[in-house]
Amino acid sequence: MEENEKGICRLSIIPVRAMGSDQSEMVNQLLFGDHYTILEVADNNNWVRIQIAFDKYEGWIDVNQHYRIPDEYFDHLSTTEFKICTDLTSSILFKKHLVQIVIGSVLPISSSELFEINEKLAFNGEAKNMGERRDFEYLQQIAKKYLYSPYLWGGKTPFGIDCSGFTQQVYRICGYNLKRDSKDQAKQGVSIDRLLDAKPGDLACFSNKNGDVTHIGILMENHRIIHASGYVRIDRLDEKGIFNESLLKHTHEISGVRRVISF
Repeated sequence: MEENEKGICRLSIIPVRAMGSDQSEMVNQLLFGDHYTILEVADNNNWVRIQIAFDKYEGWIDVNQHYRIPDEYFDHLSTTEFKICTDLTSSILFKKHLVQIVIGSVLPISSSELFEINEKLAFNGEAKNMGERRDFEYLQQIAKKYLYSPYLWGGKTPFGIDCSGFTQQVYRICGYNLKRDSKDQAKQGVSIDRLLDAKPGDLACFSNKNGDVTHIGILMENHRIIHASGYVRIDRLDEKGIFNESLLKHTHEISGVRRVISF
């Protein structure tokens, strides 16, 4: 194990932490099929700092959860269009063992010789090609699969997800690449000047009193927004921001709209 060594997630979920410690906060997650590069090995050799290939996000994982792959296989994963799981939960046969996986997991199932040499995988659930871009109707279907998923800082699964993890996963399944954090997603795509000109599928961004983007969600039809706040929910959106009909008050102040999907 050394710097620049390549790896892939071969567990259902792996927590990515801010520091190399079990007590450190979880800032992200790897899902089955996510591949990465080791940037640093901790002095005690128990943790490695990685960079995720998909969005260049960095963090620490337990070395016992690291699964090494050759450089050539890493390059193959980075340049080949594989499939992405669209079942809320499913299972995959990996080296004669069933591994439970969740929606958004990458399925590098290929008939190439390189793939067959490295691993044996079998999957018969619902999936789509990762690079295949889909329209709002499909995006809406995927987003609603996450409804009532509990909020979890750093989470990216139906069993725990944060606001930017939710938007990133929904867009990724639909063929669009978003950064991991809301402040970075708020710089992607094209800015829409007026909420009146926004369309379903656009990203709505929300700021704190200092003007920093701290929340993000996906616009739906009929002035609604789907977002992760306490849990993945659908609320009303107006010029002031998100209106929580349970609390009867605005909870998030809108700061901008970004268009990532080409209509």
